[in-house]
Amino acid sequence: MKLINCHRCFAGEQRRYKLESHQLNSSTTVGVFLPKQALGPRPERVPVLIWLSGLTCNDENAVQKAGAQRRAAALGLALIMPDTSPRGDDVPGDPQGQWDFGHAAGFYVDAEKQPWSLHYRMHSFVVEELISQLCTEVPLDDQRLGISGHSMGGHGALVLGLRHPHLYRSVSAVAPIAHPGQCPWGRKAFSHLLGTTPEEQLRWRRWDAVTLLEDGHLRNDCLLVDVGSADPFLREQLRPEDLRHACVRSGQSLELVIHEGYDHSYFFVASVIDRHIDHHARALKTDI
Repeated sequence: MKLINCHRCFAGEQRRYKLESHQLNSSTTVGVFLPKQALGPRPERVPVLIWLSGLTCNDENAVQKAGAQRRAAALGLALIMPDTSPRGDDVPGDPQGQWDFGHAAGFYVDAEKQPWSLHYRMHSFVVEELISQLCTEVPLDDQRLGISGHSMGGHGALVLGLRHPHLYRSVSAVAPIAHPGQCPWGRKAFSHLLGTTPEEQLRWRRWDAVTLLEDGHLRNDCLLVDVGSADPFLREQLRPEDLRHACVRSGQSLELVIHEGYDHSYFFVASVIDRHIDHHARALKTDI
């Protein structure tokens, strides 16, 4: 690990680290906000909220635009904000322009098709490496983890939370791609990363929140999801009603709120971020 920079922030510190990842076969960057409880001569191990960002983003978007540090500092909560995809000269992108997403489309899956399978393993990176590496450097409580995200990252948070209910105590999402197997963005990414044969498409189900619910992947707690009524991607790409119906059919508790007039931008994320931090703080038993 290498510390790239560090800034004082709400009596805590906003840091940026460079990590070497076995899963990604490349280096990657991650933003880390540490509240004051995690600093000083006798630092405490603090609970953690992992935030997964969306298409075209990197680790700095949420750090600079979400405005999450103030509330996290008040509650003694660390924020971990990784990059969205592997990057580097040896990492394949989309030179023909057929994918549209370039390097920023890891989609938080473990790719099965070449040439992406060597590097595009964001699911395993987040689950197996991210927190374990950071814990060697900063005092994080790896038994108190929550996960959230925006857009493609909201999809990632829902999928990781449903697949690993004992790892993540709480799950939420802002404007998530809720049913990627049935929307243009998801189908295009899954086709490249996972394949298009009938057998390969059947395996898409493990990376889709709606089909995971249909297949019995449930949590005992409530999923928190916020979307904006003026989001231009609401019906075609995000499909929140598909998620609502899947939760009703499966018995999964869900709080889905459609906020009048809000769009897909980080202005919306910043408007609801405190509510998400509070949701995770309650589950992680911080002072709220």
